[in-house]
Amino acid sequence: MTSVLYDVPGPKARRISLIASVIGALLIAGLLALAIVTLASQGIFEARRWEIFGNPDVWKLIGDGLGATLTAAAVAAVIAFPLGLVISLLRISLVPAIRIPIRVVLEFLRGMPVVLMMFFVLLVFGTSSYVAVVAGLVLYNAAIFAEIIRAGVQSLPKGQREAGLAIGLTSFQSRMFIELPQAIRRMLPSLVAQLVVLLKDTSLGYIVAYGELLRAVQVMADFLGPQFLFPIFFVAAAIYILINLAVSRLAIWIERRGSKKAAGGMAKAR
Repeated sequence: MTSVLYDVPGPKARRISLIASVIGALLIAGLLALAIVTLASQGIFEARRWEIFGNPDVWKLIGDGLGATLTAAAVAAVIAFPLGLVISLLRISLVPAIRIPIRVVLEFLRGMPVVLMMFFVLLVFGTSSYVAVVAGLVLYNAAIFAEIIRAGVQSLPKGQREAGLAIGLTSFQSRMFIELPQAIRRMLPSLVAQLVVLLKDTSLGYIVAYGELLRAVQVMADFLGPQFLFPIFFVAAAIYILINLAVSRLAIWIERRGSKKAAGGMAKAR
């Protein structure tokens, strides 16, 4: 079977690709082994450096930081997604007086660093660090969600909208009931990827003194001493990775469930 995007590789190309993959894997394994040997020479894997995790107070501090991280991320996501949905509808409006100003605002929000938004809310409005973190995450991610959804709508065949208008739906009804559901399903991987970015961006709350996971870890490291710095940050990194993997797996499950429902609906229609 041939591809319209590229020529199917022949035996020689496949052999070269295999050799390059093996060499790449060996290089990665070598770098990993070098890192392990270097850390071991510094005494990182000594039992005394990891005994702190037998202390319930350490896990309580980690749990409090993780709770603050998840709270800020969940609240920001719940607000940012609907706001991004509304902004995307305004962004693709047929009225220039609405579409053009929204486009300018979106470009401004996308171009601003998240941490500057947090600082702006904190200093100008005198809010708590929690509100500043959530506001910064909402403003930035709502703009990104809006652009992702807009791209999904515009990627749909024009016949989708024409069919909606042909059966008597208004322009707004066609957007809401025909185009948006398909666009969101199509752009689900990108939306989930942005949720992962949102979760990781909560670590910027450290700069505005919000007690999220990274700040809790840093406080513990400062209190316990530099010899425990690597173990504590290693555990924090593992927690971040596990949470992001869980979010990604949830998205895959939702996508598969939606695909099965869509396939079932088409089968019934036939």
